[in-house]
Amino acid sequence: MRAWPLAAVAALAVVIAAPARAQLSVTTYHNDNSRTGQNLGETILTPANVNSTSFGLLFARAVDGAVYAQPLYLSGVAVPGAGKHNVVFVATEHDSVYAFDADSQTGANAFPLWHASLIPPEGSPIPYWARYGNLYPELGITGTPVIDAQSGILYAVSNTMENGGYVQRLHALDVRTGRERFGGPVPITASAVGYGDGNVAGILTFNPLSQMNRSGLLLSKGVVYLPFGSHNDVTPYHGWLIGYDAHTLQKVATFITTPDGVTDPSGYPIGGGAIWQAGGAPAADATGNVYFETANGTFDAATGGPDYSDSFVKLSSTAGLEVADYFTPYNEQVLDDYDEDLGSGGLLLLPDSVGSQAHPHLLVGCGKEGTVYLVDRDQMGGFNSAANTNLQALYYAIGGTWSSPAYFNSAVYYNGVNDVLRMFPVAAGALAATPQSVSPAALGYPGATPSISANGATDGIVWTIESDDDYLGLPAVLHAYDATNVATELYNSTMVAGDAAGPAVEYTVPTIANGKVFVGAANVLSVYGQRPP
Repeated sequence: MRAWPLAAVAALAVVIAAPARAQLSVTTYHNDNSRTGQNLGETILTPANVNSTSFGLLFARAVDGAVYAQPLYLSGVAVPGAGKHNVVFVATEHDSVYAFDADSQTGANAFPLWHASLIPPEGSPIPYWARYGNLYPELGITGTPVIDAQSGILYAVSNTMENGGYVQRLHALDVRTGRERFGGPVPITASAVGYGDGNVAGILTFNPLSQMNRSGLLLSKGVVYLPFGSHNDVTPYHGWLIGYDAHTLQKVATFITTPDGVTDPSGYPIGGGAIWQAGGAPAADATGNVYFETANGTFDAATGGPDYSDSFVKLSSTAGLEVADYFTPYNEQVLDDYDEDLGSGGLLLLPDSVGSQAHPHLLVGCGKEGTVYLVDRDQMGGFNSAANTNLQALYYAIGGTWSSPAYFNSAVYYNGVNDVLRMFPVAAGALAATPQSVSPAALGYPGATPSISANGATDGIVWTIESDDDYLGLPAVLHAYDATNVATELYNSTMVAGDAAGPAVEYTVPTIANGKVFVGAANVLSVYGQRPP
């Protein structure tokens, strides 16, 4: 792999060309901190030219592990000794981050611009057997990294086994070189007062083996937030959100979802309020409040307790990650008892344009049960065991979600398990009770997280990755639908021989930028675009 001389690196300042449109780069999970999944600066791909004749697989890039994290994209990165490139960044379960030229693999671009291994000399990625999780054969980087485009830093969480112990670290990598910045990496540590599972004398300590960073990272107001859940509900664990200063890598905030949470009395490991959201990252609003959904476990917030399982949670960043508000479905105990956790799905913050005068700030989310909740972010509703106290609930509207929704042009898009892609209009503070259109065919488990490309409000395309057959090692399938009517499938990667993506992995999300679609898979990145004439 190519590396660049330290002297050359030190002599250059970070230079990232200003994009022509705000959405030209994709620097975070699902494109923005609202988690809308939309890229409104796509001027090349349109419903007219995305078809099996003019669109397909262009090339693939081999990597050293499975790609569960969403690929990220920066345009105009000044790479020392190699000039400016549009760069796609790929993180793997072998604790690697790759920077590839996003546009071609010919000539010098047949090699990575850089490759950073985050494994120390005495370490290795955490092996599958250490936690009996569903990542095989190893656990490295799973949660989607985040990029600060202004400073040119990519933040990622690595997992390693070292001398019989286990370590998770936060890395700050220069996007031009892959070199560590700000004195990184730093081991991830935290503690909190609590009497839940794993406490010692009333103190809970972050366990780097028990806790898993599946959810994507969030960068907001100069803080990098790291969310954690479990490995297949193996106890003891809790939901953690740990904040680090983006420029000093000093820990600045810690929140735990279930400090007094305990395993079900029957011994069934129902969980401790994990933050995992099938890979979906926490969201943040313009003032820095942080939002996420939690999985099953102990809930006692309604009676004055500190535990927030199966809930939508809003944290105030200005108050040190204190709970500012929450909403919990009325049937929380049933969700908990039957492992129908709310936190299997990610949420999105809707734009004010689809709110009402009384309720301008909305969010939408769903869990395994398939009920879609519309929540007022200013008055979330708390908990009432007799009835839901949020704005709106579409009961069993979709297959259960192990995914996140997308938003475009006053519509919310969901693709649940064993269900079709559904397009729900939203306006004046309400979701339509029934979808405006649905896709021709259903996807199995885990469904899909849709992503949107469009040129402003026009030429919208909904993209999904079908990964039903990941356990068989069969290819992922890229789908494209007309965003105005998802009953119209424009393209899928089974239509043309040779267009197959790499072997599927769960919960992957496509990235669309500058006429290319990037699909992560097992040991490969597949790149789609307009076929050469």
